Amino acid sequence: MPLASAARRCPDAVFLPSDRPAYEAASARVMSTLRSFPQVVVEEWGWDEAFVGVHTNGGPERMAAELQAGVRAETGLSCAIGIGETKLQAKTATSFAKPGGIARLTRGRWIDVMGDRPVTAVWGIGDRTALRLADLGVRTVVDLARADEEQLARAFGPRIGPHLKVLGLGGDDEPVVGEPYVAKGRSKEETFVRDLTDLGQVERHVARLATEVTEAVAAGGRRVTHVAVKLRTATFLTRTKIRKLPAPTSDVAEVVAGALIVLERFDLRDPIRPIRLIGVRVVLE
Repeated sequence: MPLASAARRCPDAVFLPSDRPAYEAASARVMSTLRSFPQVVVEEWGWDEAFVGVHTNGGPERMAAELQAGVRAETGLSCAIGIGETKLQAKTATSFAKPGGIARLTRGRWIDVMGDRPVTAVWGIGDRTALRLADLGVRTVVDLARADEEQLARAFGPRIGPHLKVLGLGGDDEPVVGEPYVAKGRSKEETFVRDLTDLGQVERHVARLATEVTEAVAAGGRRVTHVAVKLRTATFLTRTKIRKLPAPTSDVAEVVAGALIVLERFDLRDPIRPIRLIGVRVVLE
């Protein structure tokens, strides 16, 4: 469940800090293991997710089992694998494969399996899009698959509208591309054992987090274009605000200054409402 939900249910829980270097190292080992298999194309989608394109004579389930065994042997980690004729089908099938299993979806079974589910069950369709689709009488995946393409185009635009119908039909034949994963952003958050009630404390923690995240991305030769600050109160009210920097930069002082400007937009007063969590996120060029 989302961490915020867990915290609401267990308000006395202790939340341990994340360990980004450990996650990155484990991810690199997993991706390297996948790429060690012959005649596969690996498209990374983050630390713990990737598409693998492969032609196999032994059947996709057998290949999936070999990939799982290889990852476990090299890293000790388990993984769930979804098989599909499209990326959407493979991605959706992983929800049936967890934890650590193998599941398969095809065009022939797509509507049977997904048809009665709400449109939000389709990867790429969120609550806002679902509300707009509902205004058109489209509430389930089968509704979307049968929807009038011209009506969708009028409601969502000539590109997005028809694409939504394609999603309802199980996705397109977009190929797996073996390019290295490039993160679009980086963030760091901290949940405090004792709530912060002093504005000066909040400013110091925002500056520290902005410094740490900027130093990390600058070490990789990346530049920051936007900086965002997230605050969560003791009542779990969470707000995020973002600002575009004057120019892309890897200068720590400039990003810190930008983060403090964003913080001012929260209109905090001293004494402030108790702050339980602070996060800083940067968007990268």
